[in-house]
Amino acid sequence: MKKLTITAIINRLTDEDLNSLDKKLIEEAKKSTKNSYSPYSKFAVGAAALLADGTIVCGSNQENAAYPSGTCAERTTLFYANSKYPDQAVDTLAVAAYTKGEFLDIPISPCGACRQVILEVEKRYNHPIRILLYGENETYEIKSIRDLLPLSFDEDFLK
Repeated sequence: MKKLTITAIINRLTDEDLNSLDKKLIEEAKKSTKNSYSPYSKFAVGAAALLADGTIVCGSNQENAAYPSGTCAERTTLFYANSKYPDQAVDTLAVAAYTKGEFLDIPISPCGACRQVILEVEKRYNHPIRILLYGENETYEIKSIRDLLPLSFDEDFLK
């Protein structure tokens, strides 16, 4: 038997480690939680994407009583960015979650469906997406979705 060792690199950042653009992007993600439609879970998620040309686009989770007809903030944001700015790669994606009157102390990470979409966007533009997952106590920085989805499925398997 041979072993396969997979290593994920996730940087744990404090507010002092973030530059002004990172802070702005996180603030946009936090503001986007206010646009969440989450009457069932009461779990509001906001995302903000920094595009290659400096444009910032935002999105939030949108629930529906007929689960799973809603969509996550990450997918809302990336689909909007890809449809509105199809020639712009996503440089950085920031995500924040708000529930019970406050932002979470520790960051949440994207669900499996969102990880797959982020992977597809990376492959589409041949450009890694840096991910900032916000928590009140710290922010996680991931250099590429491949650190969260190391054994990924993509179009190479369909050839």
